[in-house]
Formats: sequence, C-alpha cells, structure tokens
Amino acid sequence: MDRIRSAFNSMIKNERYSRFTLQPVEDGERHVEVKLSDDATDDAAEAEGHAGGSPSFRPAPPHQSRRNLCYLVLGTLLIFVTGYLIGYVSHSKPQAEQPSCATELETENQPERTPVVASAPEVQLDWKDITQLLKQKLSSQAFDKTLRDFDLPRRSAGSEEDISLANGIFDKFTQLEMDPWNDIHYVQLQMPDSERPNRVLFGSDVFTPTGYLAYSAPAKVQGKLVYGNYGRQEDLDVLQKKNVELKGSVLLLRAGKISFAEQVDNAATKGASAVLIYPDVEDYKYLADTPLYGHVHLGSGDPYTPGFPSFNHTQFPPTQSSGLPKIPAQTITANMAVALLQKIGGPESDASSGFKGGFSLPAYRLGGSENITVEVNNVLVNREIHNVFGVIKGFTDPDRYIVLGAQRDAWGKGYTKATVGTSVLLELARAVREMVEKDGFRPRRSLVFASWSAGEYGSVGATEWLEGYMSSVDKRVFTYISLDGVVMGRGSLMASASPLLYSLLESTMKEVRSPLGSATVYDMMGKSNWEANTLRPLAMDDPAYPFLAFSGIPSISFHFISPNTEAYTYYGTNLDSKDHLNYETNYHTSEMTVVAAQLAGQMALRLIHDHLLSLDVSRYSSVLTKAVSRVYRRVSQLSQSGELKGVSPTWLNRARGSFQRAASGISNAIVNTDLNDKEACRILNDRIMRVEHTLLSPYVSPIETPFRHILLGRGSHTLASIAETTDMEQLHTQLALATWSLQGCANAMVGNIWDIDEEI
Repeated sequence: MDRIRSAFNSMIKNERYSRFTLQPVEDGERHVEVKLSDDATDDAAEAEGHAGGSPSFRPAPPHQSRRNLCYLVLGTLLIFVTGYLIGYVSHSKPQAEQPSCATELETENQPERTPVVASAPEVQLDWKDITQLLKQKLSSQAFDKTLRDFDLPRRSAGSEEDISLANGIFDKFTQLEMDPWNDIHYVQLQMPDSERPNRVLFGSDVFTPTGYLAYSAPAKVQGKLVYGNYGRQEDLDVLQKKNVELKGSVLLLRAGKISFAEQVDNAATKGASAVLIYPDVEDYKYLADTPLYGHVHLGSGDPYTPGFPSFNHTQFPPTQSSGLPKIPAQTITANMAVALLQKIGGPESDASSGFKGGFSLPAYRLGGSENITVEVNNVLVNREIHNVFGVIKGFTDPDRYIVLGAQRDAWGKGYTKATVGTSVLLELARAVREMVEKDGFRPRRSLVFASWSAGEYGSVGATEWLEGYMSSVDKRVFTYISLDGVVMGRGSLMASASPLLYSLLESTMKEVRSPLGSATVYDMMGKSNWEANTLRPLAMDDPAYPFLAFSGIPSISFHFISPNTEAYTYYGTNLDSKDHLNYETNYHTSEMTVVAAQLAGQMALRLIHDHLLSLDVSRYSSVLTKAVSRVYRRVSQLSQSGELKGVSPTWLNRARGSFQRAASGISNAIVNTDLNDKEACRILNDRIMRVEHTLLSPYVSPIETPFRHILLGRGSHTLASIAETTDMEQLHTQLALATWSLQGCANAMVGNIWDIDEEI
C-alpha cells in the first residue's frame, strides 16, 4: 500500500493545476489546497524559473511513468473493492435499524413526537383495539379513589377551597405531561349581605331564608301574593283567564320544569313586582326546611361583562347583560311556602290546570287578595376564578381539538354536580394519556380537558373563556362534551345535543354496555324509539348551551338518571352528597361513573381518531324542516288574513332547500373521496365544521343577544320567535335576516365559491 500511495503521489506531484493542487506537509502527507487562477499563474512562473523556461507540465521518464501507471491502476482497483465491501457491510445491518416509509411519513405528521425506539416498533391500533384499551383503563376501583379525593364539604366559586382544587388539578395535568395552563378571570358574583339578610313579610310572619338567587335585583317591594304554579307561559295564561291580576303582584312559584331565570323573566314580562320560588314536596322529596340556591341571569357568563371577557386588564365602560332581571327574586323553603299558601286566599285552582301540588291543603288557591313584602339585599363581590386546562396533542391535525369540560364549584358539597364530573375528567385524561404513551395510540386531533369555575352562577368560567378566545376557538374547536352531572341515578339515559352529534351518540350507545346487564345502553333505551326516550332539547341552563348557541360549537351533555325522572332533585341544595347519590344509584355510583366515562370517552376518541369527523350534517334536515314549516304556516296565515302584506315565506323555504342540497353535497363528497387522503379529509372536515358556526346570526349583537343560533338560540332572530311574534314589522325584518343567515350557512357548506349555485 505504501508503494502504491508513493507512486500515486509522485504522479500527482508532477501535474500542476490552476485551482486545486496537492501540497506536501511536514509529516510527508499531502493535502488539497485551493488555488485561484492568479495563484496558478504564479506557480507556472515559479516552475519556469526552476526549469529553464520549460512548460508547466513535464512528463516523467517512460519506464518510470509506465511503472507508476500500473501502481495507479492497482491502487484505484483496491480502493474501489475496499469501498464496495464497506458499503455492503454497512447496508447489511438488521432491518429494525432502518425506519420504514410509513414511519417516516408518520414522523412528518406528528410534531413534537418522541422518537420511537427501534426495538419497540409502533403498533397500529384499530377502533376495536382503542375501545378495548379504554375499557381496561377505566375501573371502578380507580374511580373510588378519585371520587374520595375530590369530595369536599364546600367548594364555592373563587373560595380558597376552589383555588386549592384548581391547583391540585393543575398538578395532576403536570404529572401526566399535558402542558397545563391557567385561564384567570376577575368576575362579579352576587351573594347575600351578612349584615342585612333577605326577608319575606306576610302579615305577622317574618321569614329570613338562608338560600338565595344570585343576580336578583336588590330591592324591597310589596304586592298581592299570587300562586302561579311553575311560572310557565301556559301557567300564567291560566291566571289571566281567571282574571287574577298579575301586574304589581308577587308570584309564588314552585321550582321545576323551567329554569329559575326563565320563571323570573316570564313573571317580569307579565308585570309582576317580585318572585318567590319554593320546592314543592310533590317534586322534591327531602326535608321541608332545606334551603334552595340558584341564579336568575337569563344568560351565561359574568353579566357585568356581556359579550367580552372579564380579564383584569380589560377596560370597558360599565355594562349590564340584557338578561339581568329588573325585579327581586328569592327562594324560600317548603315550610315557608305552606305558611303562605294557607293564607293566600283568592279563587280555587281547577283540578285540570295542574296547579295542585303535594301539600296537604284543602285547596290550592290562586291568591290576589293579600299583600306580601319581599326584601332582597344581595351584594356584588369580586372574585378571582381559575379555569384549568390540559392537552393531549394530535399527531396529524393538532390545531383541531375537542374539549371535555367539568364544573368544579358548587353551592355546597356538590357531589353530583361537581365531584363526579371532575373525577371523570381526570380519569379520562389519565387513561387517554397512558394509551398514547404506553399503547401506541396516535390520535389525529387534539383533546383538551377543562376544569371550569363559577359554573353555579351560569357557566361563568366557561363563557368567559369563550368570550376571551372567540376568534380562535370557533375555528378550531369542533365539539364540546360536558361532563357535569353525568351520573344522577341508574336505569335510564337523558341527553341533549346538537343534531350534528345525534348519529355519534347513537353509535356510541350501541357499543357501551348498560349498567343494568349485558345489553348495551342503546338496548336499554329502546332500539326502535331511542331518540324519543333519550333526547331532550338543550336548555339554556345546560352547561353545554353557551358552546352551542353562543359560540357555534357542536355540543352535548348527558345524564344517567333513575327511571321516570327528569332531574336530580338535590341540585342547588346542601343535600347533593355522596350518600344521596349512592341512594339514587342503588350504591353503584362508581360503576355508573365508569359507564358514563366510557360513553364520553368513546365519543371523544371517535372524534379525534377517524379521518373524517363524526358529525352528521344530514341530521339537521328534519330539525330545520320543522322550524321552517312553522314559519311558513304562520306567514301564510297572516298573509291570508291581510295582517301581513308583501311578505312571502317562499324565500325561506328556498334557503332551506339550499341547505339540504349543500348537506347532500357533503354526503356525496364523502362517498366519492378516498378517506385515506389526508388533505381531502381536511377539506371535507372544514366544510362540516362550518355548519354550526354559520347558523349563528351575524345580524344581532352578542352583547344584547348572546345566543345567536337561529335554530337553537334565544331571541327575536330565531325561527321559533319569528313563528310566534305578533309584531308584523319585526316579523318582516327578522324573516329576511333569518333567510339570508340560512342561505349563508348553505353557501359555506358548499366549499369552493365557484361551486355555489345561488338559486335564492
């Protein structure tokens, strides 16, 4: 080798190049040195000086040149063979050390992913594997411990206990490496004045109730006491037919059927001066001296920052929500209500009216003859509240995510209202995180876990977050799943949701085992009529409602309940405890919590796992058709009677047709698309995600009318309101705006602007 290298170097030494030369160094080796053209000229001149003007290239003697050439050929061949052997050995290593094409592609689509060790290749999980893993990781033993850890005697919003809970949840998310963060708001909550208690004066009786209704108007008023059943519109119509004067009266109402806020709003609309609300023993089976708590804000969030967030740095002029009541409202106990009903006087209620409650009274009289005084002295207090978040990031579309949320605060113990939901939130976070870290689960989209505060005051924490980040949230969050009150009993299921989620709920019910045996939840609710047995309208006091009607995010809440019941009677009382929930579940609370976690977890995993979002646009068709039909009939009747002129419902019906054609277009595109094509799926998912958001009316202010959804919202802009209004000018305007809102939704669903066929 030394002789070959020496011959090779000798030949190279006799050749001069203008840019690259091999120069000798002190140890006898040579190195490459870059020479520019000027350097080459200098070298040539130097060579001429030493060789008497000979050219820069001087050939070697013939024999020496021939011998050196042989050495050069042999050296070149030896180098080639050596290089080939090295290459062969380096490419013959075990296959496990080579990343496959699939792994390389996945790595491109998985930002911030920890590299997979070659000895533990990634396992591709199908849907059956995923659901089986979730079942294995959700156990009643784990829930027993978590439920104990979060069972506290008090947890009022903004209190030390609430902040301590928030910090504990933050630490849990940190341990799970879920990149947790806090969302802090400074809100105004209303509480009783410790120095001036609320009072009710009726004759010689003076009552000082412990419970109260947050956001009542503070005032002292007097009026005739009138019994108004549940305070629904039909109940107040009965009173007016009986010629019972409502203007200036104090309405005594029993809790239930509708929210406290709706009861007070209905009373104020009829001119009542105050409202008293009590739990009738027919509806609430607990001690008659149990205080009742709630709120009467006809909306959600901090009512003193409507439409914008309650950040500490926010500088807005003083503003009040249009949903704040103008009259005082107060809860009283069942015992107090009996004392009032015994002396109320007035005409007797008809047996057919449904006014008769569960008290042992000779009759339920309607009142209207005796004066009563109501004094409410509630005061506003400033509270710092913390929302806590953790995230499990997706591997393909991490910028698209669903949110699972649970309320953390409560009036008292709040076991059913807050403890169960928070436990489900944390156990699902732990289970899914383990599936990702240990079992090879690779969700396509992200999963955000949220713990809310001030939920008892009307989803304050959740709504403030929505208001604070609306510009980004409504483009990225494609579903919200509420975990509040998921276990209220055992034996039946009640759910409220956006129509987009009906199909997902149905398919998940078919996969989750019933708590009553080996059959599924779907079987438990009746296969042929599951929708009628399970689905309920999404009420305004539902924690999922602001996500849907305010932010345009498809949302769902569900509750396992006891048969033949519609609500958990201990909500809003100090009796919402572990013992009472155990009684309702026949001491199967932890087992029921596992079933609820599986139902919520499987819906969430389906949404973040599949290429295509499990949101069924076609399920909106029947809801829309019913709403448009009501408006169509109403407008036609008014036009025929001559009350309404120059207005046709045809345009609204054509907009409905555009919506249904756009929905069919999405269905056809799904059938004709390769669902393994990530870009094609993302385009389809974008079209699906536009549906709920574009059903929000762009023509109303979120400050005055926060629930802007034209089908499921609340206000004069909704199709339901248009079908009932008696103001012809308003009907004309709102019909036109609703028509174009619906047409705009249809256009957004089409996708490309050049594909829009504007038939309207």
